[in-house]
Order: sequence, then structure tokens, then C-alpha cells
Amino acid sequence: MSHTTPGLPEPWLRGTLTETPAVARAVLHALQLAKEDLWNWCYRLSDEELNQRPRGLPSVAFHLRHISRSLDRLLTYAEDGVLDETQLALLKSELEPGAQHHTAFAELEQALQKSMDRVRALAGADLEATRRVGTKQLPTTLGGLLVHVADHTQRHVGQAIITAKLVAQH
Repeated sequence: MSHTTPGLPEPWLRGTLTETPAVARAVLHALQLAKEDLWNWCYRLSDEELNQRPRGLPSVAFHLRHISRSLDRLLTYAEDGVLDETQLALLKSELEPGAQHHTAFAELEQALQKSMDRVRALAGADLEATRRVGTKQLPTTLGGLLVHVADHTQRHVGQAIITAKLVAQH
């Protein structure tokens, strides 16, 4: 269950977004759950705690930045685009220390909302359409990218939560 909405099931079990095709709906629900879980487990951390690296793990701030920025990169590929210089520069800065709480969560909030809009715009497209990823132009499909948006985001949400729990123990 989502921890920010007591008494409610996870987003995918709430009967919402029924007008959206199944794959896009699942991605949207995964992004909603990501927001709920990150705000529940990580929002209360201070700037210092967001930047801590317990046991050498990447910081919660890294995961927040990485989720925000990887959503943009993955959806650029899903839209059959290529990354620009700004996206590449942001990729290189994800591990930088010194993140501030308000900045990290504002970036994440904006990225999640914009990503949901972009997923909605792709909802009716051919999921088997060929897409290419990265400088090596690795092959995938639009459907593969959309599913990866959900699973990659959830993977980093889990890592952020574990790191937040470790930080809170100290």
C-alpha cells in the first residue's frame, strides 16, 4: 500500500485513468506511486540527510535527481528524439553533493508532472514502433521504453527509500 494515502490502495488499484490505454495507464500509476512513496519516506529528510551516503551508497538526492532526469531522457527516446546538450550535462551532475531539499523535490515534482503529460501524449501510439537508445542507438520499442520508464523509476524509488531508512538510523 502507498504510505501517503492511508486507507487507499496503490494507484493501480484505485480504478483511475480508465480512459487511458493499459500500458500508459500502468506507467502513470507507477509514477503516481513513486511520488507518494518518495514524499512519504524521503520528504522529511534535511539537506544534510539527503546528501548522506550511508555505507557508500548513492545519496537520496542522487536518486531524486536521477529519477527526474532519467524520465526526461527515456521519454525523449520514446518520442523518437535524441538527447540535447542540457540533458547530457544534467546526467553528469546527478552525483554532485550539496543538493538542497526544496530544489530536489521541486525538480522531481515538475519532472513527474511533465512525464505524466508526455506519457499521456504517447498513449495511443504504436507500442511496437522501433526506437533507438543512447549513443550506440540500441534497439527497442516504444512499449519497451514506456515499461522501462515505470520499472526504472520504481527501482530508484526503492533504493531511495532504503537509503533514507539507513540515514534515519544514524
